[in-house]
Amino acid sequence: MENNFDVIVIGSGPGGYVCAIRSAQLGLKTACIESKKTLGGTCLNVGCIPSKSLLNSSEMYHKAKKDFNSLGIEADNIKLNLSKMMNNKNKSVSTLTKGIDFLFKKNKITHLKGTGLVSNKDTVSVIDDTGKKIDYKAKNIVIATGSTATSLPGIKFDEEIIVSSTGALSFDKVPKELVVIGGGYIGLELSSVWKRLGSKVTVVEYLDHIIPGMDKDVSSEFLKILTKQGINFKLNSKVSGVSKIKDKAVVDFTHNKTAIREKVECDKVLISVGRKANVGNDISKLGIKLDNNKKVKVNNKFQTSIENIYAIGDVIDKGPMLAHKAEDEGIAVAEIIDSQAGHVNYDVIPSVIYTSPEVAQVGKTEEQVKKENIKYKVGKFPFLANSRAKVNNETDGFVKIIAESETDKVLGVSIISALAGTMIAELAIAMEFGATSEDIARTVHAHPTHTEAVKEAALAVDKRSIHF
Repeated sequence: MENNFDVIVIGSGPGGYVCAIRSAQLGLKTACIESKKTLGGTCLNVGCIPSKSLLNSSEMYHKAKKDFNSLGIEADNIKLNLSKMMNNKNKSVSTLTKGIDFLFKKNKITHLKGTGLVSNKDTVSVIDDTGKKIDYKAKNIVIATGSTATSLPGIKFDEEIIVSSTGALSFDKVPKELVVIGGGYIGLELSSVWKRLGSKVTVVEYLDHIIPGMDKDVSSEFLKILTKQGINFKLNSKVSGVSKIKDKAVVDFTHNKTAIREKVECDKVLISVGRKANVGNDISKLGIKLDNNKKVKVNNKFQTSIENIYAIGDVIDKGPMLAHKAEDEGIAVAEIIDSQAGHVNYDVIPSVIYTSPEVAQVGKTEEQVKKENIKYKVGKFPFLANSRAKVNNETDGFVKIIAESETDKVLGVSIISALAGTMIAELAIAMEFGATSEDIARTVHAHPTHTEAVKEAALAVDKRSIHF
C-alpha cells in the first residue's frame, strides 16, 4: 500500500506543486516526483523568482546612482557588489524552495526524488541518482513537467558565453557587451537587469516590434521607453549564426527588408527565443497524443488521450506558458479528479513584464478585437496626468481599456506603469465578473494613487476623462 497513490504528480513547478497541495487538501493520497535537488521547478529555481530578485536589486542600484541626488538624497561612492547581489538572490530562492518542502510535509504529500517515467496508465517509475528504479501505482497521474529554453538552429548553449536565461541569472561579472536574441518578456527583463548594472545591451529581434502578442500601442511605447533607457534594438533582423572567438562571441544577423548584414562582438549572448515542452519518450510510447508543437493534447478536463492521465502547465496546448496559468490548472485538475467542477478562464489570464516601468495586459489586444470584427471603443489615460505618478517621478506609460461598443463590456486592458503588475489584478477581477467600463468608472479609487489612472481610462472610453 505504501507505493499506491490516488494522485501522482510528475514535476514540482508552480503547476505540479500546487496540484499536489490541492489534491492533498481534498483528502487524496498524493505524491509528487521531482528530478532536481530542490522543489519549485524552473520558475522558483532559475526563472520567475531569481529574475525578479535581480530586477529589484538592479533597479535599486540604478536609482541610487542616477536618481537619488535629484531627490535630495546624497549618497557618495555607490558601488556594485555583484557577488552579494547574487547571494541575496540565491538566499531568496533557497527560502522559497524550503517553503514548498514545508508545505509538502504539512499536507502529508510524499516527495519522490528522481526522474518520473509513466510506464503504463496506472504505473509511474521513479529512477533516482544511483539508477535505482521503483514503481508506484496511481489511480490518477498528472504530467506537469514544464518546459526548457530553446535555441536557434545550429547554436548550442554552453551557459558560459552563449547562455539561456538560466546562465544569464548567474554571471560572475557584468558583461561589457551583451547581445540578447529575442525581444520578448524574458529577453527584455534580463536586458534591463544587465543594462542597469553597466552592460552595453543590444537586442536583436526577428519581428519589426518587441513583445509579440501584446497590444501594438504598448509595444511601440515600451520600445521608446527602453531605447531612452539606453538599450539598443535591431528589429526586423534574422540571426544567421553565433560564433565563439576565445572568450568572446560574434553575432551575425541580417535585416529582413534591406538585406544589410551586421556583426556584433560581445562578451555574452543571451538566446531568448522561446521554450519547448518537456515531453519524454515515455509519453509518446504510451500513445498520448501530441499537437504539431509536440505539446500534449488535452480536453476541457485536462485529460490526455488516456482518461486517467492529465497534463497541465507548459506541456499542454492551452493558454500561455505562464506560472500562474499552470497554478490555476493544477487546482482545476485536483478538483476535477475529486469530481468537482475545476475550471480555468483562459480569457482572463494576466501577463506581466517586470521591467521598469512594468508592462501588464489581460484579455484581448486591439489587434485581436479588430481581427474578430468586434465593434469596440477605447479609453486611454497617461500617467503623465496622474498626480501620484507625477510626484514619484513615474510618469512613463498609460492605461488602455478596450470595451465592446454596444454592451460596454471590458474586453481587454493594457498598462505600462511602475506598478502595472499589481494594478492589472483589479482589471482581471473586473473582467472575471463581466464588468463594463462604466462599472470601473463608477468605482471610487483612492487619491492619490496610480490606480486612479484606471478609473480615468474607464471614463475616457466614453470621452469623459476628468484630468486629461
